[in-house]
Amino acid sequence: MEIKDYMKLPYTKLVQEMNDESGHYFYGRVLELDGCQSTGDTLEELYQNLNEAMEGYLEVKQENNLPIPIPETSNNYSGKFTVRLPKTLHQKLAIEAKKEGISLNQLVLYKLVL
Repeated sequence: MEIKDYMKLPYTKLVQEMNDESGHYFYGRVLELDGCQSTGDTLEELYQNLNEAMEGYLEVKQENNLPIPIPETSNNYSGKFTVRLPKTLHQKLAIEAKKEGISLNQLVLYKLVL
């Protein structure tokens, strides 16, 4: 497969608006391509820079005969997973959920998204 074909695939791009000691900018990364990231002053600039970073990433992988990950799709996931945790943490979370009037699942989902 050629690089232009990989560029057309629906990779997962995570974009964050940043305000830190460097100022205001946008940061983006491609989740399936470890280390593939870029920044831009605007969203448009970020997407342009991120696409350039992707092309460079893919070129290096291809030149070195390294495997190139393909995009993940939500069809590959059921939406549930099992987590083991200490009994005391389970108790704390259950009490917090009860106080909020929500299920333990809702509370954990809320905490994961933060």
